Amino acid sequence: MNKDFILSNQPIIQEVDDSLRFSILASGSSGNCTYVETNQKRFIVDAGLSGKKIHQLFAEIDRDISQLDGIFVTHEHKDHIHGVGVLSRKYNLPIYANRQTWQAMEHMIGGIAEDNRRYIEADTMTSFGDLDVLTYNVSHDAIQPQFYAFQKGKKQFVMLTDTGYVSDRLRSQLKNASAYLIESNHEIEMLRYGKYPWSVKQRILSDKGHLSNEDGALAMVDLIGNQTSDIYLGHLSRENNTKELALTTAVNTMRFYDLGVDEDFLVHMTDPAKATPLKMI
Repeated sequence: MNKDFILSNQPIIQEVDDSLRFSILASGSSGNCTYVETNQKRFIVDAGLSGKKIHQLFAEIDRDISQLDGIFVTHEHKDHIHGVGVLSRKYNLPIYANRQTWQAMEHMIGGIAEDNRRYIEADTMTSFGDLDVLTYNVSHDAIQPQFYAFQKGKKQFVMLTDTGYVSDRLRSQLKNASAYLIESNHEIEMLRYGKYPWSVKQRILSDKGHLSNEDGALAMVDLIGNQTSDIYLGHLSRENNTKELALTTAVNTMRFYDLGVDEDFLVHMTDPAKATPLKMI
């Protein structure tokens, strides 16, 4: 008998890949875009840069925009939707946003094929193949801002920027994720004494503005759990913050509360023009 055709009576064990991978392609006041993938699905959240720049960022993580399954939109501000329409039209991509955000942004992103106008509302969990997506409202000066948590099996990546504060409800709902993108927008004294008009400073500091370095760090103190492995500081202001200040505030605050920075989890910086390495959790 040909040995090549001998059948084994041992069961074939197939490994199940529960990994979730992501990259913060760009994060900051000049533009935002985040990439998330599983074995079956590939999405971006927001496209606040030109199509050309997003192509460059995809090349940095060795991924192809034409393989995307869609775009999730958080809110209608330009630094989150600048390239949404262009990418949707060029690659025939569905755009997912809540109805109020669609109404606010549709005149800003150009014509979109009817089949690519998709609605996803807050406080829902929606399955896309092997990827589950949780939506939740944040407090920001947009029509109906919402963010997303991506879940595959027991792995979860939570996005939480563009909010003036983190409610007790969100602190409970989003606790103990595997990885976080948390806002670290400004250093309060830099903002107060900076060159922005007082009306803009008030907006940023308000409950519908942005999280400061300290506020973002304190939110993470409540959110970190034993499953948390990675924290990314995002949406830094070009005028009112530095990476060094953001990182120092986050690390010192977490250590003050006896959290295991660099032992139990890592803290990473993001950049408005350079993708973070593709991370698997």
